[in-house]
Amino acid sequence: MGIMHSLQRTLNIAMAIKSTIYKIDLQVSDMDRNYYQQHSLTLAKHPSETDERVMVRLLGFALYANEALIFGKGLSDDEEPDLWQKDLTGAIELWMDVGLPTEKDIRKAAGRAKQVVVMLYGGRIADMWWSQNSKALLKLNNLTVINLPDTQALANMATRSMNISCTIQDGEILVGHDNGSFNITPVILKAPSSAY
Repeated sequence: MGIMHSLQRTLNIAMAIKSTIYKIDLQVSDMDRNYYQQHSLTLAKHPSETDERVMVRLLGFALYANEALIFGKGLSDDEEPDLWQKDLTGAIELWMDVGLPTEKDIRKAAGRAKQVVVMLYGGRIADMWWSQNSKALLKLNNLTVINLPDTQALANMATRSMNISCTIQDGEILVGHDNGSFNITPVILKAPSSAY
């Protein structure tokens, strides 16, 4: 009886912490890259993930949108990023982490992928993270670090089913949804080295 009870309890916990699924119709009009496409996306929100983080992942997708770009396991698996893109041989072309990854994890990704992008958010916490890590990270030629200084409006629009448009021009993003629109201006803290 004790083993069966323990197994049932484990099963109940596993069922209680399953991911929340978001269905998103995303229209990307990126004038900076000449990329115009509609994407129907399914995004799994990890039980420990906030709406803000989910929406930053979505914005990361919009900024680097491509037919081959997919959401990785992210928080569920240390060996996968939040987003990535591979070529036909399986080589990693783009590795994107959202939040405040460790310097060690970024270095590891930089050794595995052609291009690495870190999407920071969180205001002062992100600024402190950059102050602590910038010296070492500035040496990585294939790294881009982007800070999103204000993501509250982005977090507020999160629902299980979304129709969103992202218009990108001159580095600024106009995010449109059913209840209106707002601008986000990403701050590029580090761009890839020109020699890279």
